[in-house]
Amino acid sequence: CSGPEWAYWLRGPSGIAVVEANAAKDGPSIAPVTRAIHPLTPERWPDLEKLFGPRGAYGGCWCMWNRISNRRFEETTGDEKQAMLRSIVDDRVPGLLAYEEGVPVGWVSMGPREEFGRIQRSRVTKAVDEVPVWSIVCFVIEKHHRGSGIGTELLEAAVEYAREHGAVTVEGYPAEPRRDRMPDIYAWMGLASMFEAAGFNEIARRSETRPLFRKMLG
Repeated sequence: CSGPEWAYWLRGPSGIAVVEANAAKDGPSIAPVTRAIHPLTPERWPDLEKLFGPRGAYGGCWCMWNRISNRRFEETTGDEKQAMLRSIVDDRVPGLLAYEEGVPVGWVSMGPREEFGRIQRSRVTKAVDEVPVWSIVCFVIEKHHRGSGIGTELLEAAVEYAREHGAVTVEGYPAEPRRDRMPDIYAWMGLASMFEAAGFNEIARRSETRPLFRKMLG
């Protein structure tokens, strides 16, 4: 996709990563843009609220779709789902936030597969073996920043975060559109091409458009 060329990737104590984007060599001259990726902690909760907006990202989901049962999802309001996610944040890190010039512009949700009941129950995404894995289950990119590489940077940071917290295997369940592009609403678990570029390998396909990808963290 079009967008800035990533000049370098810095590791530092303030977050998982800091990335500075410079203008592409053959493109027009633009000012450098600084992006940072941080774990979602209680102190950063207002930033997630700002990114998700009043609709909780997608239809009041608040990133609870993969965490609770169908029945509970249908019976709870958006405000209740918001409170559920907040309670998780008060206990542990459920994902990472991306910032551009200090403004929240992206989100990725990940954690041990056991935290995502829907992933475990689904015919399409259920486990293929007994290997313990971390699952990367959701992306939210601010609409004006889609196609700028933030999703890829979040994916790479999620893999690194999982590695640093003991994961030996990471999985994703992205969409693979039948055509060149699909509506953004259907790509919230990421795109297959993004996972392939990040070194993931397809290990199962139980749906034409929903492969299961895995990366071993040796």
